Amino acid sequence: MVHLASVPSDKAADASLINGMKNLKVEPNRDEEEVTASVYGSRFAAECLPMHEMPEKEMPKEIAYRMIKDDLSLDGNPMLNLASFVTTYMEEEVEKLMAEALPKNFIDYEEYPQTADVQNRCVSMIARMFNAPTASDDENSMGTSTVGSSEAIMLGTLAMKKRWQNKRKAAGKDYSKPNIVMNSAVQVCWEKAARYFECEERYAYCTEDRYVIDPEEAVNLVDENTIGICAIIGTTYTGEYEDVKAINDLLVEKNIDCPIHVDAASGGFVAPFVVPELEWDFRLEKVISINVSGHKYGLVYPGVGWIVWRSPEYLPKELVFNINYLGADQASFTLNFSKGASQVIGQYYQMIRLGKHGYRSIMMNLTRTADYLAANLEQLGFIIMSKKGGQGLPLVAFRLDPKAKHHYDEFAVAHHLRERGWVVPAYTMAPHSEKLKLMRVVVREDFSRARCDALISDIKFSVDALKEMDAKAVEQHTKHIQHHGTASRKSKHNHPHYKNEKHSLQGKTGKTHAVC
Repeated sequence: MVHLASVPSDKAADASLINGMKNLKVEPNRDEEEVTASVYGSRFAAECLPMHEMPEKEMPKEIAYRMIKDDLSLDGNPMLNLASFVTTYMEEEVEKLMAEALPKNFIDYEEYPQTADVQNRCVSMIARMFNAPTASDDENSMGTSTVGSSEAIMLGTLAMKKRWQNKRKAAGKDYSKPNIVMNSAVQVCWEKAARYFECEERYAYCTEDRYVIDPEEAVNLVDENTIGICAIIGTTYTGEYEDVKAINDLLVEKNIDCPIHVDAASGGFVAPFVVPELEWDFRLEKVISINVSGHKYGLVYPGVGWIVWRSPEYLPKELVFNINYLGADQASFTLNFSKGASQVIGQYYQMIRLGKHGYRSIMMNLTRTADYLAANLEQLGFIIMSKKGGQGLPLVAFRLDPKAKHHYDEFAVAHHLRERGWVVPAYTMAPHSEKLKLMRVVVREDFSRARCDALISDIKFSVDALKEMDAKAVEQHTKHIQHHGTASRKSKHNHPHYKNEKHSLQGKTGKTHAVC
């Protein structure tokens, strides 16, 4: 998602770092055009980097590179960011391919027809991976690349709404009050899709011992104004797969005309290889569209996503625009227009480089590592909230045992781990179970057994250190981190006008969205 950036006033932009101090003005001791032999001998090393207004004059390329590189060195190490599902490792060969494609505007099909064809190959492979019907020309699937699953979900929601409206109009019925059914543990882009496209959000809420949608409750929420049900293959909170088949079977049994969109952002590249027998995709008749993130377990750097529809029936024609493509029409359905071609090429590389066997080997290794981590955390006294043995995503969601009556919580453990360089998020569960606090480790491709052992050691160290602190010391330490920690100190993108909103799930309930 893109953060809202607040443009500071002139007074704020000119303010010094410390009250009472004036900004240092560096007088050059040589002609400004003279080139120095050292980056740090130049006047730029003694000046602030431009932050609010574009500078008048140029900066030498070597100095610009080094100054920005040094500035970014304050970021965390992506490989230690266990909060994120996003890919942090790719082979050098594909990085080279992607770098070579940086100048290509993907949308320019006429100029880059081969790149467009690469996308079509990816769509075909992904659709078949999801068991899309391919035996007949009458029900041929279609799909497109997107910037990520957020755009894919927007497109899926828009298609479901338009199809529902068309049916209502044809029947002479009111089409002004669409709603969509989903779990309260959805990623925030589902809230956005409902809000942006003016659909009422109908939530099937989690409980303190169930973190996925209840199929019976979801189906009971459906009425004549429901455009569809969202089911998640791999929730961001605990990684659990929702029971899409149960929802499908109930809809069929009750003869309810309601489609299912599967949000497989995280699990779409995992479930087919780890639990191929699990029915959640186009094998189920009510599943009409599926999205997946190529930049998560699709093993591509951000950002690329994919969405596939079962057949043209589920993607209304009036949403699709035609672009001339070397004398032929190229159908386009996107929210974005211009975008880079690199990630699509990266996805194609991964799929032909690894093949099904390669993806299966990686996902099975990640599953084993997640189970190993879970077993060790249980030994340390944590309660495991995620599924094991490949029955969910390769992640470990865990919390402290309330029976132990600790004087510290999951947030304190997370803060302690941050001091060791690890980013292990702590957050509250979805609404109606938001009193539960938990932590989550996402096991990605580059999370080796050796790194897992290092994490386990640091978790044990953090817990032992917190045990030795009294409750007041823990509270003071937590306040210090919250006030001075990197995230809170640097987060200036939240414009004051938009703080304390009350329309989102977080605003209404106080729960926090899990990082994805």
